[in-house]
Amino acid sequence: MAKNDLISGNIWEEYSNTVQERMNNPQNMGEITEEQAKELGGELIVADFGAESCGDAVRLYWVVDPKTDKILEAKFKSFGCGTAIASSDTMVELCKGKTVDEAVKITNIDVEKAMRDTPEVPAVPPQKMHCSVMAYDVIKRAAAQYKGVDESSFEDEIIVCECARVSLGTIKEVIKLNDLKTVEEITDYTKAGAFCKSCIKPGGHEEREYYLVDILAQTRAEMEAERLSQSEASGEEIPFNQKTVIQKLKSIEEIIDEHIRPMLVMDGGNLEILDIKENEGFTDVYIRYLGACSGCASSATGTLYAIEAILKEKLDESIRVLPV
Repeated sequence: MAKNDLISGNIWEEYSNTVQERMNNPQNMGEITEEQAKELGGELIVADFGAESCGDAVRLYWVVDPKTDKILEAKFKSFGCGTAIASSDTMVELCKGKTVDEAVKITNIDVEKAMRDTPEVPAVPPQKMHCSVMAYDVIKRAAAQYKGVDESSFEDEIIVCECARVSLGTIKEVIKLNDLKTVEEITDYTKAGAFCKSCIKPGGHEEREYYLVDILAQTRAEMEAERLSQSEASGEEIPFNQKTVIQKLKSIEEIIDEHIRPMLVMDGGNLEILDIKENEGFTDVYIRYLGACSGCASSATGTLYAIEAILKEKLDESIRVLPV
């Protein structure tokens, strides 16, 4: 048993029997020499990967047939906890018999699922999911070494959740397609944030470049901007309370020019809009009277009420007019 995994008396209840068996009796642990690789008629690839977040490391051995790119044999050495041993043992087994291109497509989710006793129950607790991520990363390193390319060439998208291998593009697409409004919904749909939770928001055990809370806010803003743009292009009237501040200002100015300003000008007055602010469900319109209106006694009563009533009738009941 690995000491790093012995956290409490009931810790083993969070691990599948398959994981426990592979921890104690790994089937693919060992090393492969150049001589053994030649006997098998293949090229020996040795790749190392270490996880900074936990200090674990794994060494992967492949014997690859250069004619077919098929992995003829594979073994590993693991320097870390029991979960890393079990994940690496499973990863190596999944690699055998596949081509290098096929092996690169093996994800940490594939490794974790292969260690489950039943399809519905996770094989390891969330905080140990990073061990299967390490298994995935060492595959990329071995493939890059064999092909003579950079590891990044196998990643065509930005990965936000390393545990579930969920990309930025996938998260944004799922939010838009399903009109998601919470991080919890993102996790339900994609599994991003379901394991170590570092990608949900700042403050987790590992600092991330992208966080689900920020992606959600940005994508929702993009969706709203796109919706408003489409509505404008189609000539569809956008509800006042769904407009941007600039759009609200434009609508208010149009009503003032058509229904209010002519009335004020007839009496030698006028007004200008100084600012618009959103305030607890209200849209506050700050105005300044000009000309005769600036000294009129009704500017704070009758005239003000008339202006506000017209804007409420034509646009929205949430409008409040405040003279400055």
